[in-house]
Amino acid sequence: MTKRTKIKKNHQFIVLKKLIIVSVLIGFLSSFLGIILKRMTEYYEEIFFERANTNFIYYLIFPIIGLSLIYFLRQHLFKKKENKGIKEVFESTESKSKNLPNYKIPSHFINGLITVIFGGSTGIEISTVVASATIGSVAQQKKNVFRKFKTELICAGVAAGVTALFGSPIAGMLFAYEVISKKTSRYYLLTNSIAVGVAYTLLTLINEPPLFNIVITTWHLKAIPYFIVLGIIAGLNAAYLTKCVLFIKGQFLRINRYSSKIILGSILLSSALLLFPQLYGEGYHAIKNILNGSGPVLFTFSAAMSFVLILILKPVVTSITLASGGDGGVFAPSLFIGAFLGLLTATTINHFFDANVIVLNFMVLGMAAVLSASIDAPLTALFLVMGLTNNYILFFPILMACFVSKYTAQMIVPYTVYSFTPNTIK
Repeated sequence: MTKRTKIKKNHQFIVLKKLIIVSVLIGFLSSFLGIILKRMTEYYEEIFFERANTNFIYYLIFPIIGLSLIYFLRQHLFKKKENKGIKEVFESTESKSKNLPNYKIPSHFINGLITVIFGGSTGIEISTVVASATIGSVAQQKKNVFRKFKTELICAGVAAGVTALFGSPIAGMLFAYEVISKKTSRYYLLTNSIAVGVAYTLLTLINEPPLFNIVITTWHLKAIPYFIVLGIIAGLNAAYLTKCVLFIKGQFLRINRYSSKIILGSILLSSALLLFPQLYGEGYHAIKNILNGSGPVLFTFSAAMSFVLILILKPVVTSITLASGGDGGVFAPSLFIGAFLGLLTATTINHFFDANVIVLNFMVLGMAAVLSASIDAPLTALFLVMGLTNNYILFFPILMACFVSKYTAQMIVPYTVYSFTPNTIK
């Protein structure tokens, strides 16, 4: 072995050791941020939602308070710097010169929290993704040796953040790959594996429970045709969600005065919340209420009409929340829409075709299928929902529904909210 070869190997070993250390640090900080944001959001959202349920006036004032607070913070604390959401992460990974600035961590953390607890009909997932990606971006700027691993370290932060939110390290790695990176390398696998390993270890140490307490025991082969039908309908709903977000954002861009956007958005959001309180915040409380209900869920015409209206309104109020200044994305709305879509589909099939399908299974499949089509990441949706429920019995049905929904949505809109650019419709 020549002296030059020895020096090269020693250098590689030093770089590898530094990468391992920084990956551990990114994994801890990103997962810690995700856990804190998740717990704070759950805690305050429950308090605010209960307050609104006891006095409808709060449904009228919470949205305008939340959107005004975000605008005030953006103008004064964050010096009029806009948040572009996950597209900022794409811009950073695709450019050697563009980096995510430090302020993105507190900006997305605070704005995501305020948006949801004051009734904004979205979730904290994308806020967590951008904040945790920024942790990775800041880390790679600290030493010259890390500059060529920019994408790897940003994705490590993202993967750890998603793992912290949903309790699935596989979903964390797959989201970073399917949505952010779309390519892999041995260094990518090393940094991301370490980061999600640290995140999952932290979740285990604090005994973080799954988001939904669901007991799934079985599924039946005779239900496969209905799973395919659900996948198709989920793809249609995901396409509607995508179109809704892009259209309403475009309409709000025509409004020059930001105060007008806040007032209009608040009025529309408050009206929707008064009609359907289930639309408040992430909407997970509505899903849990159904899952924790005693006895089977039966079809009634009034309930079916309510579910249909909720499915129509959820993409609209999500779009209004984002267009009027709220911080978030389509993660939580997709899970919400999927759960109600699965519930409506299963109860309708049971009532009119006497199919005797398991309603709970369809709710779980619906969550995964709509998410898969909304973000164009079927494997992420598969493992994320199984992580949410801490149950793998529905692996094959979910996998099937996710791919059916993805390709159904792609036939209508060949892009997602995250991948859309004006050139994609030309």
